[in-house]
Amino acid sequence: MESPCILVCSIDDNTGYCFGCGRTREEIGAWTSYTSTERREIMAVLPKRLEGVERRPRRETRRSRMARENQV
Repeated sequence: MESPCILVCSIDDNTGYCFGCGRTREEIGAWTSYTSTERREIMAVLPKRLEGVERRPRRETRRSRMARENQV
């Protein structure tokens, strides 16, 4: 199943979009129940959404924690 998730998984409080993929909490939760067409329609608008998302999450993301732990 195609997914835009890049393991950032943190929501921007200002926009309600995930910092990593641009989906809303509702879209992330319902992702597996969407049809392929619905997923592609959502994925088509994600780049535009991410333009308005602040890029720095307020807490450490899973990806940054894994990178930090692998440097030690």
